Amino acid sequence: MAIPFDATWGTLCERCEDLPDDATLITPLASRRFQITDVQEPRIIIEDVDSGDSQPLDREQFEALAEHTHEALNGYELDRLPPKAEPYAAVLALHPRYVLDEREGTLTELDEVDESAVLDDAPHLSMSEESESEEREEPDIDVYADMLLLIDALEREDLTALDAVETPALVNLYTLLSDVQRNANDLRQDVTDILLTRVQHDRPAHGQYGSVQRTTRQNRSLKDDEKVLEAFEGTGIDREQLVGVDRGKVDEALEVVSVPESAVYDVSESEYVRKADVDEERKETRLQGLKDRLAVSDDPEAEVLRQEIDRLEQEIEDLTEFSPGSAFGES
Repeated sequence: MAIPFDATWGTLCERCEDLPDDATLITPLASRRFQITDVQEPRIIIEDVDSGDSQPLDREQFEALAEHTHEALNGYELDRLPPKAEPYAAVLALHPRYVLDEREGTLTELDEVDESAVLDDAPHLSMSEESESEEREEPDIDVYADMLLLIDALEREDLTALDAVETPALVNLYTLLSDVQRNANDLRQDVTDILLTRVQHDRPAHGQYGSVQRTTRQNRSLKDDEKVLEAFEGTGIDREQLVGVDRGKVDEALEVVSVPESAVYDVSESEYVRKADVDEERKETRLQGLKDRLAVSDDPEAEVLRQEIDRLEQEIEDLTEFSPGSAFGES
């Protein structure tokens, strides 16, 4: 049974009014950024962040979208929205009863919902949109510096023909790729720890570049031998069936007897390279030179790299920032 829309509309208006002034929503298909500027009984007024154009979102259209979403068994497909109707889905998703999944492209109505859920938990909402003109500071994290060096190294080589790249250049690439991977994984774990405090099992969190959901994985490790054997006593299971070969004891035995290793191990070899040393001082010097050159250069290629650096910096910031939603029907 559908919830009376009067109650839904009242809750939605309250949540819109409670948004901070700098809260920004993003439509799921076109990634348009907009802000809510006014909440009235028959409509909600929004303003496009980039163009400054104002648009009224009518209550009747919200009600129509809510009805379509209620009737959709697997969520209302957002690509069915009229061209300029995405903001309706983005705003409606502020209501705790509705979940907008950007990855699946659907808006879904939940059967049970916590009407008191805080606005910060809305996955389509950015509570602090940074001004494009505001000067940003360089993040003091290792992966950022390593990515700048890697970008510079990548642009110097023709990676479509790796066989033709000289060995020192390949060593540089391998070293930087290794450093970026390690430091990115460290940052990823830090981000994971924070997301675990924010993402609920029943509500995926969405950003411009993807979505995440909370999952549970079971890890098993055997208890002490005595506890295991005791648990199986009287079950008819032979004790010898539960006592396996201990690799540590096998290695100890191999050291004192003449049994060849190949008799107890399947031995295979694989070759690989590993990072043996990193010249941190050289990296720091090169990084500073790269930054200084970019700061003063008017070369178009330098501007492209500066833009790429800005993009990477934004991606790092977006790792812990939820992006905005979507929208429905406009007459």
